[in-house]
Amino acid sequence: MTDSTIIRNKLPPATEAKIESPKKKLSERQKARRMVLQALYQWQLAGATVSDIQAEFRSYYLGKIDWTYFNEVFPAIPPLVKELDEAMSQWLDRDIKDLDPIELCLLRFGMYELMQRIDVPYKVVINEHVELARVFGATDGHKYVNGILDKAARQIRTLEIE
Repeated sequence: MTDSTIIRNKLPPATEAKIESPKKKLSERQKARRMVLQALYQWQLAGATVSDIQAEFRSYYLGKIDWTYFNEVFPAIPPLVKELDEAMSQWLDRDIKDLDPIELCLLRFGMYELMQRIDVPYKVVINEHVELARVFGATDGHKYVNGILDKAARQIRTLEIE
């Protein structure tokens, strides 16, 4: 009898099912969103060119990833940073330079999707960016990202919300 068999015999059946069920797999789009966040973070902190970062990610990441999405979204955000920052500044409670770097990347990314990617429903934009903030951001960063993107969506996607 193995240790896992001993442990399973002591746990209620519901707990046993939780042990055996694998983590939810990320979709190709979710993987691409994670990569966009990481690429934006690298661009923001290291100052590398967009094309260098794209080439690095292309050679490093293998597997099923929505490369079309990554190649459309990541290079589109850096040229729009001033516009995105201005658009979200009305909902911020602090100066942009005081934001956590991950939350700043996520807010820029989320604002871009709300403003430029109307093919993505606003609820998906908010949910995906909040989840990314939970995984990569500060302890309560997801709450901040949720609040800002929710307010932005109400103004930017008024017709969709109604």
